[in-house]
Amino acid sequence: MKVLLLSVKAGYGHHSTAKAIMEYFEKNGHECHMLDIFDYINHRLGNYIQDGYLVSTKYLPKAYGKAYGKLSQKDEPYDRHSLLTLFSRFVSGRLAKFVSDFDPDLMIGTHSYAGVCMSILADNAVTDCPMVGIVTDFTVHPFWESTFLDYYVIPDELLSYEMQKKGIAKKKLLPIGIPVREQFSRKTDKKEARKALGVKDIPTILIMMGSMGYGNIKNLLAEMDLNEHEFQVLCVCGSNKKIKNTVDEFEWTKNVYTYGFVDNVDIMMDASDLIITKPGGLTTSEALAKGLPMITMNPIPGHEDRNLNFLVNAGAAVMVNKNYPISDALNLMLGCSWRKELMVESVKRLGKPDAAKDLYEFACEKVSAKSTVI
Repeated sequence: MKVLLLSVKAGYGHHSTAKAIMEYFEKNGHECHMLDIFDYINHRLGNYIQDGYLVSTKYLPKAYGKAYGKLSQKDEPYDRHSLLTLFSRFVSGRLAKFVSDFDPDLMIGTHSYAGVCMSILADNAVTDCPMVGIVTDFTVHPFWESTFLDYYVIPDELLSYEMQKKGIAKKKLLPIGIPVREQFSRKTDKKEARKALGVKDIPTILIMMGSMGYGNIKNLLAEMDLNEHEFQVLCVCGSNKKIKNTVDEFEWTKNVYTYGFVDNVDIMMDASDLIITKPGGLTTSEALAKGLPMITMNPIPGHEDRNLNFLVNAGAAVMVNKNYPISDALNLMLGCSWRKELMVESVKRLGKPDAAKDLYEFACEKVSAKSTVI
């Protein structure tokens, strides 16, 4: 089976989801190719899209949130003569030859705009292979309403209503979860994970604020350091060296282990009892797959606001804000056993560690069925 994955550089999650899918399909002997739509058309354009996203979410979050909210209100497909549709037809036209030459047996889009382009390619008879869209957050992104794919993978069946409001039939929905890499689908014993990291075997809290280290981590740690409960902290600062250096220079009462960009987040999650994080789709999906309760904070206005609402309302996370500080959240999580038990149960219910496997098995069935009909 030949699988073509289409994505867009707008944050890390879309590409990571595509890579997780690729890894599973390739492990089972299938040929895969991943294509960033705008990067393929023009490398500079791809970088502009990525840089524009990072700048707007970090330095203009309110403006980004307002724009996202306005786009999210649309439930009807864009008019065929709208600027978005005309631009999408141009982009799809540039992709047509590559798609035709590759001749995929299956196409998967991990961004809603990729879904738009895939729909146009199918409409123009460039390919007639099955097409699957992946919703990579706990909300329905703008533009999914303008797609016409065969199936849509959603994080949970609780999003079915929202998808149907966008005009997507329930029979097309696959509530199997956001695919994560294989290391997040298996568990390492907590004691062994702590030993592998070289940390103590005591209650452990993992802090992750995105690859760029969003938020005032020093102030967060200062408030946590005053908490009376016993715990240690694994603090991942990502590519933000300034934050890491600031944290390293401070003398903490509790054991605080700081890290830059890491490739063993799965082991860190296995070693931890809970995670403090931004409510990004990727990190929260990995935490849910690992069965890890969450304290969420500092959402990027837009999709992360909606992720936060979903996770809190579904009972898998506690939200920190100006009116409910981290000290209160920690006392709730560490000092109230019944509340933590409820969260653990909710996380277990929402976690989809086998999403990549389930997608693979479904895809094999559909591609095989299509080949039989032909």
